[in-house]
Amino acid sequence: MTATATRPRRRTLSRTQLIRRLVQTAFLGFILFASVRHMLFEEAGAASIDALCPFGGVETLWHWVTTGEYVPKIHPSSLVLMVGLLLATLASGATFCGWICPFGTLQDALTSLRQRLRIPAIDVPEKVDRWLRYGRFVTLALILYMTISSVKLWFADYDPYRTIFGLGWLFEFNLAEQWPAYAVALGILAASFAIPRFWCKYTCPLGGLLSLVSHISILRIRRTDATCKSCALCSRPCPVGIAVEKANPLVSTNCIGCLACVEACPRHSTLEVTFMPKHWLDSVRGLSGRPAPKTAEEGETL
Repeated sequence: MTATATRPRRRTLSRTQLIRRLVQTAFLGFILFASVRHMLFEEAGAASIDALCPFGGVETLWHWVTTGEYVPKIHPSSLVLMVGLLLATLASGATFCGWICPFGTLQDALTSLRQRLRIPAIDVPEKVDRWLRYGRFVTLALILYMTISSVKLWFADYDPYRTIFGLGWLFEFNLAEQWPAYAVALGILAASFAIPRFWCKYTCPLGGLLSLVSHISILRIRRTDATCKSCALCSRPCPVGIAVEKANPLVSTNCIGCLACVEACPRHSTLEVTFMPKHWLDSVRGLSGRPAPKTAEEGETL
């Protein structure tokens, strides 16, 4: 047997996943460019990444509504981005997390590196995982409470996103004053290396908010039980560890819209992106006792 015959086959990306990687890389490059520009030309008014963060709009919303002013260091653009992100989430769920967020891209890169090094991921037990996911809402509530009560960006001193992508560690390294931020960032990076998308699944306050809004998003991934053989092939590529084969029938709102599960499913149309208003109408018919209209697969004569 030749040496080439024994080599493991390299996995090739589908067109959708290749496009997703390109989009992720483009937004990551944009954020890094904006941060470098701010560091080099701050005196000329170059905006920081705070102005490009939609979560800043969430943090300042209450203060803006009650006083008409912004929390210090928050730019009005953050409110605009927040509104845009919420509208996008209403349309298609938390696809921001799977396609745009630079921190999500960085975590995906760490997972890819771990896999190349053939280091196994830490397998979090299902019950523990279920409880840890509430950490996003605890973090969100704590940040909002502290920001509203102190009228300042309380989380900025610990935010790993701001620490990493603000590039202060590169241009203005200050271990004596910034060690808590560095420690949190390094801890999150280490955890995300060992557990895919650790920050997204267990800690991210924006991810927690988007998962709540995703309950009423127009587009959702739906599993058809009649054709599903529960092989769990769809769950293996999921970056956030959703048991897609158990969806009943809608995939969890923890979904980040990467579509890897849809592409991994070996049975056509068992997993597909569906238009939710139709599902809502079917639910209303079910509650009112009227049967939902049958499809061709269910025996309707067309």
